[in-house]
Amino acid sequence: MALVVGVHGIGNEYRGEAVMHSNWFPAMLDGLRRAGAGLEPADLICAFYGDVFRPASRTLSSEVPWYEVDDVRDEIELGLLETWWEHAARHDTALVGPDERTLARTPRSVQRALDALSNSKFFAGIAERAMIFSLKQVRNYFTDEHVRKAAIERVADAVGTDTRVLVGHSLGSVVAYEALCAHPEWPVHTLVTLGSPLGIRNLVFDRLRPPADEHGLGRWPGAAAGWANIVDDGDIVALRKDLRPLFGDRVSTTVVHCGARAHDATRYLTSEATGRAIAAAFRHV
Repeated sequence: MALVVGVHGIGNEYRGEAVMHSNWFPAMLDGLRRAGAGLEPADLICAFYGDVFRPASRTLSSEVPWYEVDDVRDEIELGLLETWWEHAARHDTALVGPDERTLARTPRSVQRALDALSNSKFFAGIAERAMIFSLKQVRNYFTDEHVRKAAIERVADAVGTDTRVLVGHSLGSVVAYEALCAHPEWPVHTLVTLGSPLGIRNLVFDRLRPPADEHGLGRWPGAAAGWANIVDDGDIVALRKDLRPLFGDRVSTTVVHCGARAHDATRYLTSEATGRAIAAAFRHV
């Protein structure tokens, strides 16, 4: 088994383990080299679960489902859309933010939110229905037991006796976190979260398994000795940058700069901060 297991985020339903590895490995290697360490291709296994979101009726197509504004009705989808819009407006001065009138949960307000986000720096070039599909992937993970179980099982299948680092990007950080919580027997030394939405109250944090303790503090991820949270200030998916108030002071957070593509997994992986976090766990092999 591999030293590092990587867990992808949303928007990967038409890829696979090999494609993910071809993108993640060179980026991770670059980050490690900046930290004075190295990695062999076999040292990284990619836990791929994106296909559980792939609609059966579209298995021969590279297109996302033809979602429209009226398809955004669920509480999680609406809440996440509003939160993205508010956060994007704070980081993009050219973007008009929502107000009490525009946050009314109607098809018109949903359309205004989608129009605004499509013109933001963060979501530039992303089709409206692709944004809706992303909202639905987050909702499906938390509401569809089959999806949640399948994603966690993919991680479990990839983790072995030699695994020391679990790297989760975006929604993959939620999957990795819950998988570690469910398997305290794993030998994983460090959890590395990249662009993580784990700190979003109500929509993510309050839906985690296991739930927070009696003091409202999120559970520590299994038997991991360390947790390195890497985040970009402009990453609107990672709404809460500092996870310590929710998960405790043992979480180490480093702010990096990923440029215009603030949520891009490979840009996170090439950073020296990510390389240092992964390399630190190798010393405990």
